[in-house]
Amino acid sequence: MEFREVKSQEETQISAYGGGGFRIGERRSKGSILITPKGYYPWAAADIKAAALDNLRQITAQAAEIDLLLIGTGENMAFLNKEVRRALEGLNIAVDVMATGAAARTYNVLLLEGRKVAAALIAVE
Repeated sequence: MEFREVKSQEETQISAYGGGGFRIGERRSKGSILITPKGYYPWAAADIKAAALDNLRQITAQAAEIDLLLIGTGENMAFLNKEVRRALEGLNIAVDVMATGAAARTYNVLLLEGRKVAAALIAVE
């Protein structure tokens, strides 16, 4: 998957997840994904332990446009590294961590509400 720029964040609504990837609108992507107000990107994280500031740079680069980051941790909820959480919160990005399915559904609801939301989602089968 490559970076996909969008004209409106409504274009980043998640229409399906599972099978090792996501469907954003009509476009299918394999693997984990970062979704921001500017588009969506592949994310090199197969589990929550791989979540690090260096692979969340699209999120940190757009910090001024993001109030909340939802992190989907895979099939089950897991904890985010404390240093990563602190660094994101230091950029005024609130962080909420949950299983990927819950994060995808929550992302769509917040997006429809017009919130400044981003997501970092680990793919599930």
